[in-house]
Amino acid sequence: MFLIYSILYTIAICVLFIPQYVRRPQALRKKWLYEKLGYLPSVGSSIWVHAVSVGEVNASIPLLKKLRNVYGDIPILLSTITDTGQNVAEEKAPEGTEVVYLPFDMPFILNRCLKRVSPRIFIVIETELWPNIFKAMGEREIPVLLLNGRISESSAKGYRLISFFMKKVFSYVTSFAMQAGIDAERLVLIGADNDTILVNGNFKFDVDIAGTIPLWAKKLSGPLVVAGSTHRGEEELVLSVYRDTIERFPDLKIIMAPRHPDRFKEVAALLANNQIPFVKRSDLDIRHLAPELVASGIILLDTVGELAGVYGAADVAIIGKSFNGFGGQNPLEPAYWGKPIICGPHMENFPFIEEFYQTGAAFKVEAHTLSRMVHELLAFPEKAATAGKIARDVYLKHSGAVDRAMKIIEAHLRT
Repeated sequence: MFLIYSILYTIAICVLFIPQYVRRPQALRKKWLYEKLGYLPSVGSSIWVHAVSVGEVNASIPLLKKLRNVYGDIPILLSTITDTGQNVAEEKAPEGTEVVYLPFDMPFILNRCLKRVSPRIFIVIETELWPNIFKAMGEREIPVLLLNGRISESSAKGYRLISFFMKKVFSYVTSFAMQAGIDAERLVLIGADNDTILVNGNFKFDVDIAGTIPLWAKKLSGPLVVAGSTHRGEEELVLSVYRDTIERFPDLKIIMAPRHPDRFKEVAALLANNQIPFVKRSDLDIRHLAPELVASGIILLDTVGELAGVYGAADVAIIGKSFNGFGGQNPLEPAYWGKPIICGPHMENFPFIEEFYQTGAAFKVEAHTLSRMVHELLAFPEKAATAGKIARDVYLKHSGAVDRAMKIIEAHLRT
């Protein structure tokens, strides 16, 4: 079966190779080509961590920092698939981490690669399953750990169709540390040995969150709603909230933070066309804050890196990417600050949100009831405070997954 997989994989690579090469910026092409063909830096005995793209890289950063602190004398290799994952890895990974592209999953390429890298352990973040890589590691008695693992229902259904093959692939994995019980159950149904699986929690609860509220956000007066990481179509929804709520709360402020910087101008034009009073964060004079802010109903957060701290000034947090079927954004930043959280019906990318709903730490609403929920939380601050406290408690309850993962690594790391 591995032979059939390798043949199909090779055919796919032959079809996609040139488009994949050409679509990359010219400065990256040589690096991508060499590393995809297995010519990784000769780092020798190392710890190899693989994180496919931005989300997985971000989740891996606390683990990488602890690995660097504990195993400072061992080289660390961090591989990704995407260019954006490379960029984030280069920016956030601890000093001395070698950032590379994951080689093609072909035996002859992997043989070349493993002679140059010689990992002492291979760690996969979340759900990257590469049959030949796992097999190559296993045959060399290199421990393979899948950490922060998760398996969606749809992925599990697909894998179950080839469970006879996945059972063999999983036999090369030393240990699975899954985010939740449901992920562990799905993994067993696919073919993993129950004795190799444990529930360890979610690394996202250990991601560093900015501990400082920006001065300009602290200076805002009146009720404050933060709509974070909004996507196209959701800004109009936030404007409806503003219109529906401003009469009851005339000093209401809303901070609107589009998820993608390339949409800042688009959202500014939307606000101007709707004749909504607003100011762009980039236009604020931090030396003279009050006159500009008092006159502004909406602050457009058109800067990068401040949203996590801005949540600390909020009375209510609205999670973007959750109203138009995009899968949601991470609700843990407002939870860290102990803020009540409102989500739309589409938080599929964050299954742990169900515990927030069940405990009253977050509220799931449809688009047409969003204004009503915002109004309710502003009108009854004791309800908002209770929800925020529960959110903070849930956050603290689940933190520590990275420390538990370090114990797993320690148990399997070859000396």
